[in-house]
Amino acid sequence: MTVTKKGRIEGIQKDGYRVYFGIPYAKPPVGSLRWKAPQETEAWEDVLYAKSLPSRSMQMGEKPGDEFYGKEFRDDPAYVTQPSEDSLYLNIWTPAESGEEKLPVAFWIHGGAFLGGCGHEKEFDGEAYCRRGVILVTVNYRLGIWGFLAHPWLSAENPRHISGNYGILDQIAALRWVHENISAFGGDPENITIFGQSAGAMSVQTLVSSPLTGNMIKRAIMQSGGGYANGLNRDDFTLQVQESYGQIFSELAGVANLEEMRSLPAERVMELFGPFMEKVFPLSRGLFLAPNIDGYVLCGGYDALADQGKIKDIPYLLGSTKDDILVTPELKAKGEYSALYKGCIAFALKREKTGTAPSYVYYFKRDLPGDDAGAFHSSELWYTFGTLKRAWRPFTGYDDALSEEMLACWTNFMKTGSPEGEGVAGWRPCTEADPYIKQFPGDELN
Repeated sequence: MTVTKKGRIEGIQKDGYRVYFGIPYAKPPVGSLRWKAPQETEAWEDVLYAKSLPSRSMQMGEKPGDEFYGKEFRDDPAYVTQPSEDSLYLNIWTPAESGEEKLPVAFWIHGGAFLGGCGHEKEFDGEAYCRRGVILVTVNYRLGIWGFLAHPWLSAENPRHISGNYGILDQIAALRWVHENISAFGGDPENITIFGQSAGAMSVQTLVSSPLTGNMIKRAIMQSGGGYANGLNRDDFTLQVQESYGQIFSELAGVANLEEMRSLPAERVMELFGPFMEKVFPLSRGLFLAPNIDGYVLCGGYDALADQGKIKDIPYLLGSTKDDILVTPELKAKGEYSALYKGCIAFALKREKTGTAPSYVYYFKRDLPGDDAGAFHSSELWYTFGTLKRAWRPFTGYDDALSEEMLACWTNFMKTGSPEGEGVAGWRPCTEADPYIKQFPGDELN
């Protein structure tokens, strides 16, 4: 039995660790709480049995196996729970036997273009982290229209006159819950590493750039989504731009005021997503529901804040994959790298000029076996979570060794701020004098 500040929780005992599924970190954002900042949960009197996977946040539906990522990550119905507006839950895997151990904590933010995904997808699991003495936390946060819709009506009712960014505020609420309660699970609240991939990496960059996260973050890892001038960062993604998109949504919905918009059934909001995307996507040039610069969650664009030295001065680890987003056939034919690849190096060099903590850069280039997709966007997740056995792909001992190496790097970094340590040597910070990039696999596995 684990006793948190909110109440008692019982999880599932595994071989050498315990897992807790579906711990609420905020009130369900339904009814009058739709499109509002997350509200703190009330304490509970009875034991909370955290033994079942929570609902996913509302997102576009799909049939398992009907497209590339469906086959890759969502082909097992056991992990594909039903979507719901009531989805603000987190999951914890801990090897601690008592609350006195103060183990390092890894706080994972899933990707999915801020439109899909969840914290309990098939490729995510904490067993490999527990074996290495690290607690893993994964979170759900509001997505799409529910998580990032801004609108003049919503801004008018807000004391700060802002709207959108609810999904990021969810992440901050979850991080705060972990900071306040993880000691009950044997974790060290002063040693939390946040990490994420794709939109999760962009979320990490948002959290290290936001004044709202205070000193809760010790280190950060950004996989295929963070960086400087990386082709994804948009300093023009302002509240006003997002509000203009929100007005398109309310017009499509045919609502006359905020009360009517909040009263829309979830199914109707989902029906409107397709027509909404058709109108907004050409205007947005890419992500159209994402963190906006509101002067509260974000006080500037990612690159501008990095220029000003206004992001957290903590150790960073970041990188991309060989066939990642923004990698085109034309670039590959010329032997050139994408803006995302270059943006990881640029971030490290920018940090060298504006901060004191080191930055480590990697490049994942393993062509996954089983098809010709190569080292595609998200391909490293099987390796960094040690879940190769859950995949359909014909992985071999070579892949097992690569996964062990990457897990050692990730967990060493979470423990000490450097990927070097047990089982790892030679990964140097990326600096102007020595712009070192760690290759996965490296020569030792080739």
